[in-house]
Amino acid sequence: MNYEEARKKMSALGQEHVLKYYDELPEESRTALLEQIAGTDFSVLERIGSVSSDKRGVFSPLAAMQLPEIEKREKELYDAGVKAIKAGKTAALLLAGGMGTRLGSDDPKGMYNIGITKPMYIFERIITNLLDVVKETDTWIRLFVMTSEKNHDKTVAFLKEHDYFGYREDRIVFFRQDMAPACDFEGKLYMEAKDRISTSPNGNAGWYSSMVRAGLDRILADEGIEWIDIFAVDNVLQRICDPCFVGATVLADVSVGAKVVRKAAPDEKVGVMCLEDGRPSIVEYYELSDEMMNAKDADGAPAYNYGVILNYLFRVSDLAGITDDRMPMHIVKKKIPYIDGNGNAVKPAEPNGYKFEQLVLDMIHQLSTCLPYEVIREKEFAPIKNPTGIDSVESARELLKKNGIEL
Repeated sequence: MNYEEARKKMSALGQEHVLKYYDELPEESRTALLEQIAGTDFSVLERIGSVSSDKRGVFSPLAAMQLPEIEKREKELYDAGVKAIKAGKTAALLLAGGMGTRLGSDDPKGMYNIGITKPMYIFERIITNLLDVVKETDTWIRLFVMTSEKNHDKTVAFLKEHDYFGYREDRIVFFRQDMAPACDFEGKLYMEAKDRISTSPNGNAGWYSSMVRAGLDRILADEGIEWIDIFAVDNVLQRICDPCFVGATVLADVSVGAKVVRKAAPDEKVGVMCLEDGRPSIVEYYELSDEMMNAKDADGAPAYNYGVILNYLFRVSDLAGITDDRMPMHIVKKKIPYIDGNGNAVKPAEPNGYKFEQLVLDMIHQLSTCLPYEVIREKEFAPIKNPTGIDSVESARELLKKNGIEL
């Protein structure tokens, strides 16, 4: 895209100000700005005021495959999962676009060192968990790593420096998550610098559209991959492409499997698998009414009792039916740093605009069937969101030690 094409595009959108400083920019910055304008989807701005992201349907319980059934059928599920993995039908996708800001780090979150007596990085733990299955099945599983615009180079360099913690380089594919523009409450784009429009990742549902935009759906087709296990970078205990989970999902013939843990308390702050208007969905903890929290299933157990841990196994053939125009756009009020009309940096104290994101719960709700699959919390759920307290570096270290992992 050249300057004149960019000017026409932004003029048609009423956003000419993004080129205000173009003439004073060095050539490299000019090129970067034109590339950003060419590669950004500005259509999200049209959805301001027209989308209600808060409106939900009628919730009802969705039964999970619970531990007693999993234990009873363990060999059947395991064998089916190993068969799918050895046939190359299963891939893993790490959502690694986040930064370690809340942990006090300026690096990608996966680079954070959780070791005590030796270095132990979050990326290292995640890859080691996947390597367990690679060794178990004698099969190198295709691993996709989704980074963000802000952390891509550091992530790739770090993993290469550490020889990918033992994972085969030729089985790893990196790609960047698509970014969505940020704007003020009137829809005017913010500039974070004279040569850069303010953007943010397009939500945790952005992994699929970002894969397709990067052309990686060709790898799925060429390699015959039928299932993708997507998982978050911050849970250092999770099993990835776990054969029993894969087997259970394949045998259940569902569109998506979801690892869940039994809630620690009725009001625990986790999203819960459920049905919404008869289709699989996730109800957030703050949306659970007292009636839902107290509801019981046929066995007298809590009906809304299984929290998601952001580990989902999607059937690839069903993903094509998930389209952007059907996906709700969540428009979130945020504090967005920007430069003002004089080029001065401003760091707002209060929310000053909108960011746009699409969520994985909305992807799941577009699918027709889902299998919630129970895992043991103490063995598979050690999220790291904070330095101390609940879901922290401290709590994850304790759980890792309880599972015999030397730190």
